[in-house]
Amino acid sequence: MPALITYRTPVQEDWVDYNGHLRDAFYLLIFSYATDALMERIGLDADSRGQSGNSLFTLEAHINYLHEVKLGTEVWVQTQIIGFDRKRLHVYHSLHREGFDETLAASEQMLLHVDLAGPKSAPFSERSVGLLQGLVDEQQDMPPAEFVGRVMGLNIQS
Repeated sequence: MPALITYRTPVQEDWVDYNGHLRDAFYLLIFSYATDALMERIGLDADSRGQSGNSLFTLEAHINYLHEVKLGTEVWVQTQIIGFDRKRLHVYHSLHREGFDETLAASEQMLLHVDLAGPKSAPFSERSVGLLQGLVDEQQDMPPAEFVGRVMGLNIQS
């Protein structure tokens, strides 16, 4: 399967900082829109959310800022399913641009399927499980996500 592209956008003027680079917060915004698009692919589009009362909440997100991104650059997000269980979804988003082979930024995220009436965690529907498994099967030959499971810290010696 070719990479699953979930979101595409040019970097907008109000997204850049005083250095002419994409601001930190807007990387997360871009990845958030990619998650929204993924939700549509797995049966959690707006209509389904309204009918079922279920959605995804982000439990944890890590972002790696790898290369600068400047105003006007057309970027896209490729999304890979790392894994899922009854209630959780582990995803990897990577940010790319034309003519540059390296990943610009990466975000590893843990998402929770939620019954909004609680709100409380809830199992995925059979339809969502089938759609998720289909994506996992299609992505089985993809190279492993490069920036997954990283831990931030300092090795401070006294």
